[in-house]
Amino acid sequence: MATTWYDDAADARDLAETLVPPPASSTIELAARSVDSAALTEAVLRTVRIPYALRRVPLASFSRLVPLTEAPRAGDIVLASLQKVGKNTRLELSNGRPSAFQIGDLLAVVFGNRYATMQFEGYARARNGGCDLLSMGGLCGIVESKHDSVAESTKLRILGAVADANGDRLRLADHRLPRPLHRRPRPNIAVVCGTSMDAGKTYTATSLIRGLRRHGAEVAGIKLTGTAAGRDTWGMLDAGARVALDFVDGGLPSTYRSSLQELLALEELLVEHAASEGADWVVMEIADGLLQSETSALLTCPEFTKRVTAWVFAAGDAMSAESGVRRLREWNLEPCAVSGRVTMSPLAMREAEAATQVRCVTAREIQAGELTGALMTAARTADREAVREPAA
Repeated sequence: MATTWYDDAADARDLAETLVPPPASSTIELAARSVDSAALTEAVLRTVRIPYALRRVPLASFSRLVPLTEAPRAGDIVLASLQKVGKNTRLELSNGRPSAFQIGDLLAVVFGNRYATMQFEGYARARNGGCDLLSMGGLCGIVESKHDSVAESTKLRILGAVADANGDRLRLADHRLPRPLHRRPRPNIAVVCGTSMDAGKTYTATSLIRGLRRHGAEVAGIKLTGTAAGRDTWGMLDAGARVALDFVDGGLPSTYRSSLQELLALEELLVEHAASEGADWVVMEIADGLLQSETSALLTCPEFTKRVTAWVFAAGDAMSAESGVRRLREWNLEPCAVSGRVTMSPLAMREAEAATQVRCVTAREIQAGELTGALMTAARTADREAVREPAA
């Protein structure tokens, strides 16, 4: 979904002032002082920047601005004015282009929760008529804590909730992918998980896609958990994936604080769509580390793990590789390889291999197809086990 806007920050600031009065002392008071409803005309929408997180919401649905009369929930879509530039200096637009900020810019954003040990811990909340920008993909809320190396968050002033022509507030969940009309055989699934944020999971996942494509497989990429941002799915497409999907396609702005049943339903929906696109392999990235609550819930759930053909573990160093592989084995999961940032050092690779008895494979080796044989063997083993299982 493409959009255009005016680049004049003064015009945008003037527009914001015509839509809603200055911020009140609370979200409820802001709503009470706002107009009952304001039309989002074509002229107004040309000034609004639509982020990656809202890429599935048709621009035609942005019809009215209505008071935010209750505490926000994850998935609520609001219009906000940029008040102060902090950590996020750009917004990733729905078409993938990063757009630089100016004070007064109008942004459509979506409330959600964020879990990022190297950046922000944030929640779907508002405070004094404002909120923080939690990701460049358009997630907003209130920062609870942050990494010491990270700047303060970019600050937003909430102008109101976005509604359709009937006055019904827009929610991201209403714009998830529908179930495919025709079910196709389930693809093989290679899951990439890791020790933490920035362990090299995404680069490992895109390398797997390249390696499988090199050997003729039709591959889809899925970012199952995380926070709305397009860099990972764009990277999967660049690596040759037939389709790249993430939780936003399932109607979630992020997956932090999602229930296990929500995550299982999300996985089923996205894999069905990957199959409908002709994929015989899915490379699936699970965000953050094994200690993150949603990650550990998935990896200890037999309903999820039995669907996985092979596991690849990304680690930052040899010690974390040893700890992570040991934890996976406690969960009866055996990775076919270790990769990630640890493979930037041949010495660290030797340490990790000695400690885990699992081979370490660099991204370049994966791209060349080094793991393809192991993946195909895992697929044949999974097929044989499926044949032995009694019919339900």
